[in-house]
Amino acid sequence: MLETRTTTDFYLLEELFTDVQRSVRDTVRRFVDREVIPHVGRWWLEGRFPTELVPRLGELGVLGANLPAEYGCAGLDNVAYGLLMHELERGDSGIRSFASVQGALVMYPIYAYGSEDQRRHYLPRLARGELVGCFGLTEPTAGSDPAAMNTRARRTGRGWVLNGTKMWITNGSLADVAVVWAKDEEGQVRGFLVTKGTPGYSAHDIHTKASMRASVTSELVLEEVEVSEDHVLPGAVGLGKALSCLTQARYGIAWGVVGAAVACFEEALAYAQGRVAFGRPIAATQLQQQRLVDMLTRITTSQLLAYRLGQLKDAGRMDYTQVSLAKRHNVRAALEVAREARQILGGYGITLEYHCMRHAANLESVDTYEGTYDVHTLILGRALTGHDAFGG
Repeated sequence: MLETRTTTDFYLLEELFTDVQRSVRDTVRRFVDREVIPHVGRWWLEGRFPTELVPRLGELGVLGANLPAEYGCAGLDNVAYGLLMHELERGDSGIRSFASVQGALVMYPIYAYGSEDQRRHYLPRLARGELVGCFGLTEPTAGSDPAAMNTRARRTGRGWVLNGTKMWITNGSLADVAVVWAKDEEGQVRGFLVTKGTPGYSAHDIHTKASMRASVTSELVLEEVEVSEDHVLPGAVGLGKALSCLTQARYGIAWGVVGAAVACFEEALAYAQGRVAFGRPIAATQLQQQRLVDMLTRITTSQLLAYRLGQLKDAGRMDYTQVSLAKRHNVRAALEVAREARQILGGYGITLEYHCMRHAANLESVDTYEGTYDVHTLILGRALTGHDAFGG
């Protein structure tokens, strides 16, 4: 019989990782085992993001980890970055979401579309966790269709004035700086940096969540918010620039959710080996073995997708449709694994002494954000057929 840890590397991907990639993964794994997993059930129940972990995440170098070292970042390759996202989400989707938003949705647009002064000012502080950021694209009536945003930017003699509302914003009330997307008077989408304390800017937390409870989710309100020219991202012009940030975040999600699936699978396998019913372990029954094999197959397929995607990203050959396929498949696969794990654990599966129900609830959100399963289906359908079925 295979050991539990070996079982979750059924195709021996471990052999393909470099020493640096393994070291990064193992360092983050130890952090999650010691500082996240023993406490995360309580944080989730309390509906509290552990802000005390932010400096630790900065020390570990996981914030914007695949951005260049010259800006205070770790400069990791994208497979190593994916492995650390895997380990963070093995702890909780909320912890991975914090790091993912900070790196892919705040630091990346500043790096890719900001001025050199903006890079030098913000990126090292964000990498150390001294500043927290958020990403304001989604609106109450413009989620899957961001082109329908109502937030407006009006040019003035001193810069710009922003008006609008953003919704479902991870890190919203924690953020010292928000990357906000708005349409100018010609209908062009532009990116702006809005700092905490700016008159007219406020963040309001959503407290009624039954998912992602160890994460801050907020509404951002912008009422005549003045933004100076040095807080405009000069290269962030056009909706495509905002969507390119989502591609970066979706890449991390494709890796991260595999970690949640592995946590659920290992928990379910251990429970099935120890739980005796009708005179034998439930792991000896055909029904539970089928569940476990299906779970392992989903995990292994997801691992292979994520690894190959990382290779393509490091080679500069990754396409956003490939990211859509991985995000679509891996999140739904992880959600199905979490649900099956809950079935194996029976009544114990609904408690927070175990992890599968928390992961399942979180993954319901991950299945929706950064493009729903259906939106990624249409992205891939358009790539396959050449026909745009959005809105049809």
